[in-house]
Amino acid sequence: MDQKIEMEVFRYRPDQEDQPTFQTYEVPVQEDWVILDALNYIKDDIDGSLSFRWSCRMGVCGSCGMMVNGVPTLTCASFLRTFLPGPVRIEPLANFPVIRDLIIEMGDFLDKLKHVTPWIVREEEKPVSEGEYLQTPEQLEAYKQYSMCINCMLCYAACPIYGLEPGFIGPAAIALAQRYNLDSRDQGNEQRLEALSQDEGIWQCTLVGECTEVCPKGVDPAGAIQRYKVASTTDWWTSLLLPWRNR
Repeated sequence: MDQKIEMEVFRYRPDQEDQPTFQTYEVPVQEDWVILDALNYIKDDIDGSLSFRWSCRMGVCGSCGMMVNGVPTLTCASFLRTFLPGPVRIEPLANFPVIRDLIIEMGDFLDKLKHVTPWIVREEEKPVSEGEYLQTPEQLEAYKQYSMCINCMLCYAACPIYGLEPGFIGPAAIALAQRYNLDSRDQGNEQRLEALSQDEGIWQCTLVGECTEVCPKGVDPAGAIQRYKVASTTDWWTSLLLPWRNR
């Protein structure tokens, strides 16, 4: 293709400027180029000072998430030609502090992940000599959808609640908690439910559903949150009507 497109790229270099700006670059449009290819073209051939994260270029690592024309997007999975005639605006993911240019600070997200214990919890491990914990295809299917999360944080950038209430545990963390709750090998359900039933947990979600809309892997974080709400409500009513079951 012999076309070009203008890219308006968010720039913020705290060592040089107090406020962010936008810088416009003109890049060629190749048939097979994605947004990430265009950003790499800018860095390699136009402006080596541009900073952004990326790794696998295969929609697996989740590190190249950015706002593309205001929408949280994996830049390695979005073809540049679909934005013709342009311009296309590239910004860092919304709702996160910016370190430099398109690079966000994601420490808060990582802390929230740890809060939901995203690993298999066992009250007692069986001896290694007894072999692995086997699962049926049906048991795998129960949690497989939620295991597809790649921690790209697009859902956090799309979530208006996280934008207004940064303490909110957030969609991806809740979806990953659900992934382990539904795993037949796990015994940490009550531990996670207690953590997520707090003020900054599942009840802050108002079911806008944008998290599910932008998820590149079809995880459906909104669905995970609603399932968690049902489980929490059931647990509360059970404790009220059948208190001896908690003894």
